[in-house]
Amino acid sequence: MPWSDQRGGGGGDGPWGRGPGGPRGSGGGGRGGGPRGGGGGGPRGGGGGGGPQTPDLEEVLRRGQDRMRTWMPSLRGPRGIIILVLVAIGIWLLTGFYRVEPDEQGVVLRFGEWTKTTQPGLNYHLPGPIETVMLPKVTKVNRVEIGYLTGVNNRGNIEQRANPTESLMLTGDENIIDVQFTVFWVIADAGKFLFNIRSPERTVKDASEAAMREVIGNTDLNSALSEGRSGLASQTQALVQNILDSYDSGILITQVEPQKIDPPEAVIAAFRDVQAARADEDRAKNEAEAYRNDIIPRARGEAERILQEAEAYEQEVVARSTGEAQRFLLVFNEYRQAKKVTRQRIYLET
Repeated sequence: MPWSDQRGGGGGDGPWGRGPGGPRGSGGGGRGGGPRGGGGGGPRGGGGGGGPQTPDLEEVLRRGQDRMRTWMPSLRGPRGIIILVLVAIGIWLLTGFYRVEPDEQGVVLRFGEWTKTTQPGLNYHLPGPIETVMLPKVTKVNRVEIGYLTGVNNRGNIEQRANPTESLMLTGDENIIDVQFTVFWVIADAGKFLFNIRSPERTVKDASEAAMREVIGNTDLNSALSEGRSGLASQTQALVQNILDSYDSGILITQVEPQKIDPPEAVIAAFRDVQAARADEDRAKNEAEAYRNDIIPRARGEAERILQEAEAYEQEVVARSTGEAQRFLLVFNEYRQAKKVTRQRIYLET
């Protein structure tokens, strides 16, 4: 549709209502020379009204271009180039700030080579490509399974499968034992962890299996299945940590948890029969010991009583015999002194 100026008393008939002598249509009745031919004070030369005008997009762009023209000349020439270079360098330097979260450590690389490890908080490194940073999670507890595998079956349930290659071990008395255990570990030093060992999880697994085999090899079967069972985990944990420290791995072993310590499944029934027989043997020994502890003190007490009675009887008989002998001697002495009188008295008494 062609432009048609519907305003009264205007100058020219251009698309912005430009009147003669006024920029962009300062038509009659409007504000002479107003922007966009504001006839009568209205926007775009609209009629009537003298309120404040709101600049449109074109006006805003025009003002922005005017401001750009005022300072752009100052950036021309060597001075402007220096300013732009300094601004670019400042922005580039600011890119070196980085934040390490509480569960992370910052591993700073300079041209790909590990230079330092930073702790949680705001840190700084030389901007890339000179230095870069890696932020591995160091508080996450990782686990390694030895002697068994945990997986999901077809029904979606979690199940464990034995791995005899890892679990069967030789005890100190040359018996075979089935050991399944789990090792928990965390990253202690992220830099060492990333650059000193190639496969951390495999390293922990191999070191743990080797340590457990050494501990089991120094323990006999009965001890491993009974009173020595509790010490296997602590000994293995200490040995695994020593192995990893020798690699300077940056790994900390937090726990070794035995899952199963039993004879092999093929002989477990026979082993249980042997254990039951040993239990019966121990029970019979305990009963015999209890009977001995009961009968021996009683026999000793009875023997002591008999000895004491015999000694008392001996003393009684000796004393009686001694008294009879003394009495006889007294009578005999009296008899010798007065035989006739004594004989008559004895006769009368008897």
